[in-house]
Formats: sequence, structure tokens, C-alpha cells
Amino acid sequence: MFPIRDNIPSRRPPVITLLLIIINSLIFFTLSSASYSTFAGFVYKYGLIPAKITKLVISGVPFSSSDLYPFITSMFLHGNTLHLISNMWILWLFGDNVEDRMGHIRFLIFYLLSGVIAGVFHLVFNPLSQVPVVGASGAIAGIMGAYFVLFPSARIITLVPSFFLVPVFLPIPAVVYLFLWFLTQLYSGTVYSVIGGTTVGGIAWWAHIGGFISGVLLNRFFLRDRH
Repeated sequence: MFPIRDNIPSRRPPVITLLLIIINSLIFFTLSSASYSTFAGFVYKYGLIPAKITKLVISGVPFSSSDLYPFITSMFLHGNTLHLISNMWILWLFGDNVEDRMGHIRFLIFYLLSGVIAGVFHLVFNPLSQVPVVGASGAIAGIMGAYFVLFPSARIITLVPSFFLVPVFLPIPAVVYLFLWFLTQLYSGTVYSVIGGTTVGGIAWWAHIGGFISGVLLNRFFLRDRH
């Protein structure tokens, strides 16, 4: 099921949401014009590689800033055009309303914090992986978790596959859509953990799970009006 739009208009221009989309897009298209070796080198330097962090923890070597900044920089890198478009679409769909409730600066801090927590979840559940994790989906999952709490009665207009090849658009309550999405992430993360891999098909399931949980639990601390 692919979400098309929701039925809640934003009251204020979603400045930070738009800025994040622009920054992510500019970085991607700038890197995509570089050679493969340059692109790959950038991903390995600024993507989050759990095995590097695990090695430092085991060896007891103090962390430097260069060891930790991939928790932030990895959020602004994407592996391909589809990866970028799908993430930016979901950010646009849910981000404007959450930004409305939080305000611009609080929303940005919340977004980055959700992304960092998502990275930590991925590290904990996949500590020996040498595959760089990139993408904004962990931070966006935090936005989805906040939306789940703040706008449960919203309707998500969703494209549902049809056997007759005719597009079917259904208005699904946000609380139902997002809960089902979370269950699919939890199921996939659990199943792939059992069979020996938590990053399957390029998807870091536990980063999504961690981001969503952080959004559910932490959104209240970033609202304009907490009453």
C-alpha cells in the first residue's frame, strides 16, 4: 500500500521539511554525477558502518568525532534515485503536519535525534555488519511515529494494488496505516535477524523500528504547546 496524501493541510509553510528535501536531493544528485569510485568512497566514509563502531567499543579505543558523525551524515545519503524519491515523498507527506505542531527548530532537532536513535538501533541489532547504512528512513520513521500519536484520526489516501490492474484509492485511518507499517518492519526485522541478517534487500529494518519508537515516545517533548 502506497500513501498518496493525507487530509490534514499544514497551517504554516513546512520550511524545515522542504529544506531537508532540498538538501538530500542536492547531495544525491551532486554525488550521482561523480565517478562510481568517488561515490562509493563517500558512502564508506560518511555512511554508518556498525562493525567500525563495534570494533572501537571492544578495543576500548576512545571515540573521535570522525567515528560518530556518520550517525548524522548517513541520513543525508541515498543509494539510488528510487531510494531518494520514496524517502522524500514520505517525509513530505508526514513531515509538514508534525512540523506544524513542533515548530521549525524543534522539528529539526527531533528529526536528527530520531535518525541518531535509529542508527543506534541498527548498530545494536546488527553489530558486525560491514555494509554502510545510508538514507533518511530512520529519521523519517521518527516523523511517522510522531504522526501516529499526534494525528491518529487523520486519513491517509492510499493506493492499494488491485487484481484487475485498476488503481484503488482507499482512505485509511493514520493510526491503522502506521501501525500496520510498524508491524511489517517489526516482523521483517525479527525474521531476518533469526536467519542471520538484519539488512536485507538494502533495508535496515531495525533502524526503522528504532526511529518509529523514538517518534512515539519523544514527540511530546518537542511540541509547541504540551497541554
